Amino acid sequence: MLETGFDAVNPARRRLLSLAAGCAVLAAVKKKKAFAQSSAILKRPIPRSGEPLPVVGVGTWRTFDVSAQAPERAELKEVLRLLVEGGGSVVDSSPMYGEAERVVGDLAAELRLREKLFFATKVWTRGRESGIRQMESSFRLMRTRRMDLMQVHNLEEVAVHAKTLREWKDAGRIRYLGITHYHSGAYGELERLVKSREWDFAQFNYSMAEREAEARLLPACAEAGVAVIANRPFSQGVLFPRVKGKPLPPWAAEFDSASWAQFFLKYILSHPAVTCAIPGTSRVAHLRDNLGAGMGRLPDARTRRRMVEYLERM
Repeated sequence: MLETGFDAVNPARRRLLSLAAGCAVLAAVKKKKAFAQSSAILKRPIPRSGEPLPVVGVGTWRTFDVSAQAPERAELKEVLRLLVEGGGSVVDSSPMYGEAERVVGDLAAELRLREKLFFATKVWTRGRESGIRQMESSFRLMRTRRMDLMQVHNLEEVAVHAKTLREWKDAGRIRYLGITHYHSGAYGELERLVKSREWDFAQFNYSMAEREAEARLLPACAEAGVAVIANRPFSQGVLFPRVKGKPLPPWAAEFDSASWAQFFLKYILSHPAVTCAIPGTSRVAHLRDNLGAGMGRLPDARTRRRMVEYLERM
């Protein structure tokens, strides 16, 4: 009673308590907002357009090459659903990946997710007419009227296909044009093409086990304003045997890394020239883990060097 009476006759105290309550609410809101931001996947702008692209996508080589009756399709469908639910969008395929384009198209249609996915595929054949037929087939298999990104796979007859790609982009059938390769032996030609500024995207291998792109190719992409998709981010699984049974270093928590997969992916994503990484997976658990790499903090330049030194000592 005395305390209640004191409050009633002390406006200053009432104002103080009200201010304190307001600060507590504001702190709670800021904490909730910070948590939401840390749990949202990072996005990088595509240099040519400024369109934001989630930094982690899905590659389909081997993983999506299954038959129409394969039991694996159920989990692949869940992989695509959770990719979108987790904030991702990029799905990369190719005619050389067997049934992958058809599976992606079928599952995206079943889930009604086409408008939420960023479809990327490739042309991989010789001759202009053959390229046209192959790309028309990709459109049918992936069940889309417009391809987000069409890439010349492994630079196969790049000059021949470039003309068709530009025509189709002008006609609105393709949104972005790209070039790809999977081996450092092609970096010289990739760099030359990137510097021509005629391409929107370049896709190539980049991982903690294959860092050659850091010397010239990644800087060239940054200078030319070309978006980078990093393929083989785990170097075809080579990295995991090196760390099997070994705990993450305690300082991995400083950049919100909770697994070795996230450790490897965050190294790639922390390079300012990288727009997106596309680890291939057919497992929901792996997808969740991979998406986690695109959330929270990324290592700075000093930490990146520390990560490489730590891995090399293993």
